[in-house]
Amino acid sequence: MTSLTQYGWNTHFEQNFHTYRAQGLEAGRITAIEGFRHKLITANGPADAMLSGALMNSADNWDLPKVGDWVAFKPYDGECIIISVLPRINELSRKLPGRTTEKQVIATNIDTAFIVQGLDRDFNPMRLQRYIAQIMQCNIRPVVLLNKQDLVADPEWYRQEVIALGYDCPVLLLSATGREGLQQWAAEHLLPGRTYVLIGSSGVGKSTLVNALLGYQLQEEGAVSSFNHKGRHTTVSRHLVTLASGAMLIDSPGMREFGVTLEADGQDIDYHPLLAELSAACRFDDCTHRHEPGCAVVAAVHAGELPREVYDSYLKISREQAHYQTVAAERKRTERQFGKIAKQVAQYRKQRKY
Repeated sequence: MTSLTQYGWNTHFEQNFHTYRAQGLEAGRITAIEGFRHKLITANGPADAMLSGALMNSADNWDLPKVGDWVAFKPYDGECIIISVLPRINELSRKLPGRTTEKQVIATNIDTAFIVQGLDRDFNPMRLQRYIAQIMQCNIRPVVLLNKQDLVADPEWYRQEVIALGYDCPVLLLSATGREGLQQWAAEHLLPGRTYVLIGSSGVGKSTLVNALLGYQLQEEGAVSSFNHKGRHTTVSRHLVTLASGAMLIDSPGMREFGVTLEADGQDIDYHPLLAELSAACRFDDCTHRHEPGCAVVAAVHAGELPREVYDSYLKISREQAHYQTVAAERKRTERQFGKIAKQVAQYRKQRKY
């Protein structure tokens, strides 16, 4: 028998599992999804599972099991049938690429998200700001990994550029191929029983980092295209792996778009520390930092005290956030109306015995 606590089982999941245990169900954690087949770690070891028909047909895509989820399953005829997903502590999500406003859940029940950027061609502080803001909105701790430090003359300059964004999160320099900084990262930030996820663009070295930590090749390691200087997708699916230290790490495919998904209003300024500090001096408490008189943020931009690119990034993310919130609210309104119509139809059929 395997103790599930070493895979992240805690009082939150225990409290939400009582009902399922009374039904004779067992608990497991999703470690990989391959087509319709879900890989689980259970008290009896690894297992393969399929979704029950009821779960598959009743849940929205983002509510279906994702890597990192704890699920209630039923052993049946040599297989496991997933009956339900236990309530999540958090979920790392983004807006799906393109014009759609649908949410994509990348992984769930995460303690820390490692944002990886390569110092050869990928370094982009404004993209980092987007990653950090979205991760914080998801109630996940961000840590920035600046990989390939051996390829630049002054790696500390890049680290200071990230620190200057004002976020209270660690910024580490390392090299996956040269093994520089790997031991310090592993010792200080990869703790037993905790769950971590690696995110970033293709070609930044995420798979190389995972393979270096494991000591064997879990994922194929790719190269950066000489044509457009963008990384080739080598990781095509997510896997939760357990390191020798007992830490759990999820690798993810490269992402060239990372849209925001927060649905609650009035919180976006909290995820931009440089602006949040200045906003305390704005004339109006509900200042949007766009056109109001007496705005300390706009004044700081004009005075050169707040970098224009940081302010422009804030405006862009805020516009995306507002659009996502509007569409999400409209989608919920439509779903409520459809639900009412469905109930009315069901009641009509019952009355007419149709």
